Amino acid sequence: MKAVRYWLGVGWVMACFASPSHAGPYNETPESRDFVREMSERYGFEAERVSTILADAQRRDSILEAISRPAEKTLEWYEYRRIFMREERVEQGVSFIRKHQEAFERAEREYGVPASIVAAIIGVETWYGTYKGKYRVLDALATLAFDYPPRSRFFRSELAQYLLMTREQGFDPMALTGSYAGAMGYGQFISSSYRHYALDFDGDDVADILTNPVDAIGSVANYFHAHRWQNGGPVAEQVSDSLPKNSPLLTGELKPTLTVNDYRQVGIIPKTDVPGDAKARAIRLLGEEGSELWLTYHNFYVITRYNHSHLYAMAVHQLAGALEERMRPLANENNGESNSS
Repeated sequence: MKAVRYWLGVGWVMACFASPSHAGPYNETPESRDFVREMSERYGFEAERVSTILADAQRRDSILEAISRPAEKTLEWYEYRRIFMREERVEQGVSFIRKHQEAFERAEREYGVPASIVAAIIGVETWYGTYKGKYRVLDALATLAFDYPPRSRFFRSELAQYLLMTREQGFDPMALTGSYAGAMGYGQFISSSYRHYALDFDGDDVADILTNPVDAIGSVANYFHAHRWQNGGPVAEQVSDSLPKNSPLLTGELKPTLTVNDYRQVGIIPKTDVPGDAKARAIRLLGEEGSELWLTYHNFYVITRYNHSHLYAMAVHQLAGALEERMRPLANENNGESNSS
């Protein structure tokens, strides 16, 4: 989560199993010694233990290659959409919802997030737990923390959060696997998100989103609730495109700053009943049949808190819509059985 994705929503790349190039143990650089000292002084870790963990970390050049070319920045919408809007992904999503129906229903009751959105996140991220990534999280975070200057500060923080998380949950820090950016489990949480939002949703005293789908369902719902998902609120809708190419109403920021009324004044009329003062943002995407204009709302922005890409958010939105449409007849059948009994 929040980590860039290259294929199937997780950190798999074609070079995933390339042999590492090794510039020396990660516990022998000035930066890593500072890291060991901080973990000892600030968080009470044994310095020797942290040094041993870092010495076991392997530099992976394939990680550095993958993070430089995320799909969200290299593909057009119609290409990106093809990856996620596939019949088998919808079918497996329906099966995943039905298999864990009780957990989805409880998550929706407690956090106000629809089962379709939670399932779509897990479907985009890991194909419902099928592909969670094959890199050791330790290797990914150490490589990016000490050998990727553009974001080394961020990933050193995530490495610290990872050691804290594994200590809190009783996990072996040298054993966990995930994406090339260190995201883990069904919902691909990075370490800081794991510590803040992962839940023990089944009552076994461990917040395990790595292997436990029930905990993952509750945790994704909790993440959206914490980022102010509006239950029942609109997400996005395609509208007629009458905006000039360089219109100031096509803003670059992910967070919507204009209102529905701003768009109505230039002839962009929502089909749904949305208050005029509701925040909105128009985005133009290249679809299979040409340009598409979409009006996106607060809940669309909330999806981008999970991954900072409007392509990602649109894929989640459309997959969720497909799951809802496919589940509707099943829900009607169940309601009919309840009414007739």
